[in-house]
Amino acid sequence: MAGLVVAMDGPSGSGKSSASRGVAKALGLRYLDTGAMYRAMTWWVLEQGVDPADTDAVAARAVEPEIVSGTDPDAPSIHVDGVDVAGPIRGSRVTGAVSLVAAVPEVRARLVALQRQIIGEGGIVVEGRDIGTVVAPDATLKIYLTASAEARARRRHAELSGAAPSGTGAETTTVEAQQAELAKRDTLDSTRKTDPLSMADGAVELDTTALDLKQVIAEVLRLVEERGGSAARSGPAGHHYERA
Repeated sequence: MAGLVVAMDGPSGSGKSSASRGVAKALGLRYLDTGAMYRAMTWWVLEQGVDPADTDAVAARAVEPEIVSGTDPDAPSIHVDGVDVAGPIRGSRVTGAVSLVAAVPEVRARLVALQRQIIGEGGIVVEGRDIGTVVAPDATLKIYLTASAEARARRRHAELSGAAPSGTGAETTTVEAQQAELAKRDTLDSTRKTDPLSMADGAVELDTTALDLKQVIAEVLRLVEERGGSAARSGPAGHHYERA
């Protein structure tokens, strides 16, 4: 399993995070949430008082923050300059700005390089929006998760309401507001000039609208087996940390 790389792409609310973690745990692999890295960068930009819409200003400072991603699927973590930002990055302030920051070529270049460093020789499930197309185009298995707009909004609302600490604004959002926000972000992510959201060549499209989490994980494990991997757990994933 050491060389196995499972790329899980798709828009927000399609079920990437829960499914990716579940697959990683089932296979004893590491897990990387690349979206959290872009959120971490966005949090830092906002904390520095940089306007996320000012592309030149964001680009000029993209090399500054130290971003540390934990790859244990049982306890994924994200730190910026030593600060645990797992909670703050899920708040409405970051959510409203992350597509702007993530569209900056210098930000993407830096984080893609770090993501490839973390992937290394494999043994990992990686989720994001450009894993199969840009970060790991030679991944063993490429999955593109989709779901209806309503299903995605419900899932995203539940995720943010549960993950965001009180006072960030995310805990008061509505499903309707999330659906509108997702539609806006879909447009930004799929039309940006650098590494837009799209399904990779050779990827398997999996519509999760009518599937529960166990069914999604089971289907991905079946696809892994088809690619020559094993659905039997190979041991604890352990704690792995990579620095920018």
